[in-house]
Amino acid sequence: MRYFTEPQPRQGTHSRSAVLLINLGTPDSPTPRAVRRYLRQFLSDPRVIEIPRMLWLPILYAFVLTTRPRQSARKYASIWYPEGSPLRVHTERQARLLGERLGPQVRVEFAMRYGEPSIPGTLARLKSEGCEHVLLFPMYPQYAASTTASALDHATEFLRRTRNVPEIRLVKEFHDHPAYINALAGLVREHWRQSGRSDKLLMSFHGLPRYTLARGDPYAQECLETARLLAGRLGLAEGEWQATFQSRFGRTAWIEPYTAPTLAELGRQGARRVDVVCPGFVADCLETLEEIGIEARKTFLDSGGAEFHLLPCLNERADWIDALAAIARQHLGEWPDFGSARTS
Repeated sequence: MRYFTEPQPRQGTHSRSAVLLINLGTPDSPTPRAVRRYLRQFLSDPRVIEIPRMLWLPILYAFVLTTRPRQSARKYASIWYPEGSPLRVHTERQARLLGERLGPQVRVEFAMRYGEPSIPGTLARLKSEGCEHVLLFPMYPQYAASTTASALDHATEFLRRTRNVPEIRLVKEFHDHPAYINALAGLVREHWRQSGRSDKLLMSFHGLPRYTLARGDPYAQECLETARLLAGRLGLAEGEWQATFQSRFGRTAWIEPYTAPTLAELGRQGARRVDVVCPGFVADCLETLEEIGIEARKTFLDSGGAEFHLLPCLNERADWIDALAAIARQHLGEWPDFGSARTS
């Protein structure tokens, strides 16, 4: 194995701390070619698709990558921002704002598990700039092997090729962190002040195959705990809120209840208005803006509902950036230069 070239030590300097925000990833553009490149990387990850490689890869290349990119590209095009991918735009802004909160002595960057900027490339740049203490901060409130663990896998690609590895810490999850729950509650309350309050608050989380529960993944339990804590903070009674799961893919059974059928049933039962919040996503993306904001909205209205309100993700809310800073500070501990961040 060939190691990366180590940066030369600089006279009179000391090591710096860094925070690396990590999100899932996005195509470079809303085109079939770019989406195919993104999906090939995403759906080739054995953390994401746990089917044996010899069975899955022929399906992926012969069927999925020949049909899905064109369909997905149209969906991406429907929600694309003038500045680019919503997920990248919001994550980049979050990194900039977090850097302002933590102060100049702590470097804050962002990377994507799939696509650019890559985790190994960003870690290499941080090390070349003298950052010997790096906090990996996956932007997934609830832990899953297919998200947080996969991001850590990708970080090890850099570590395996580094002779003098930096000290690494990981934010494994923050599903019940009070600052995160407070930011979610503030988001919902602000929406209620502006648009009134519906009889039902639906909390839609990204789904996972049901077999992941039996294999020891805590994701579903952490989603339900987040929902329970948010409902409690908002003072919601039983029946005024419900947690559901979206984004089902393939034929296997996924965690239930599913979001779309739940919305259809609510419409058929005569619910006139529903508010939907997506606590598992901290930045708006295809799954919130298109899957919920367009497809799920149509499902509810076509089933008899009258008003559908999708709340935005936390994005750049001040209370969410404060929460990010609070979580980061807890993990930065006594690393060098943290004194400046702690007093910011």
